[in-house]
Amino acid sequence: MRLDDERESSNYEIQRGGGGGFGGGGGNLLGMLLPMIGSRFGCGGVVIALAVFAFISFSGGGLLTGGDTSQPATEQGAPTGQEGELTQMQSFSLKVLNTTERVWGDLFRQSGQTYKPTILSFYAQSGRSGCGAAQSAMGPFYCPLDEKIYLDTDFFRELQQRFGAPGDFAQAYVIAHEVAHHVQHLEGRLDDVNKKQQQLGEAQANALQVRIELQADCYAGVWGRRTGLMETGDLEEGLRAAAAIGDDTLQKDAGRRPVPDSFTHGTSAQRVAWLRRGYDSGDPAQCDTFSGDI
Repeated sequence: MRLDDERESSNYEIQRGGGGGFGGGGGNLLGMLLPMIGSRFGCGGVVIALAVFAFISFSGGGLLTGGDTSQPATEQGAPTGQEGELTQMQSFSLKVLNTTERVWGDLFRQSGQTYKPTILSFYAQSGRSGCGAAQSAMGPFYCPLDEKIYLDTDFFRELQQRFGAPGDFAQAYVIAHEVAHHVQHLEGRLDDVNKKQQQLGEAQANALQVRIELQADCYAGVWGRRTGLMETGDLEEGLRAAAAIGDDTLQKDAGRRPVPDSFTHGTSAQRVAWLRRGYDSGDPAQCDTFSGDI
């Protein structure tokens, strides 16, 4: 991607020091966890979050109020001074974020609305979010409760080494996918699906989640088409990343037989198809994953 001339978004924060636990003092446990579970880029965080949910349900919810409630220090906006300088990957991420603000700002204006940007929260290894603890093993995620994206940029190294998906557009796709969840939140889609999921069985709730994730992939494709910054080979990088993180591929790589009822993000083929659909059309109206087959 041609990002050299892009400016960095100022909508970010850097968490200093580790977080931990699920602070926040009560509230509906399922309502806290489902938004977090429902916004994973990869499947690692879903497994962790579901395990935590199972433990809390069994133990009566003590972890919600008994965890570490201290907040890590944060730096917001453009840092100054040597100590606050951005890393290369943070700078890259914020340039990508800036392009999403431009693309979605234009699209919202065309429909007579105002786009409210998300905040990108950087952390290292562990941090805190409005949806609970942020851990690097979870992968990047969006929390609609505080309207922030949480990212440990070490995930980009994992994307290259573990998932075999190198390249700047593959990394940009990660951010664009999470921004797409923010767009879904602004549209009211995440809240609607969350409410429906709480009334459904596990397999049906998972099926709805797949549709959310595939729409986010499609929205990421729309963003890619509309940036005007794509270079030869960029789309292929994104498609490789989408294929590498399909539920069926991840379960096979873990030595398990794929179980469709457990899928929460879609198969590799589905993720590739919807990312390409968004890119080919450049039209978010073509990203309706909630009507018909996917």
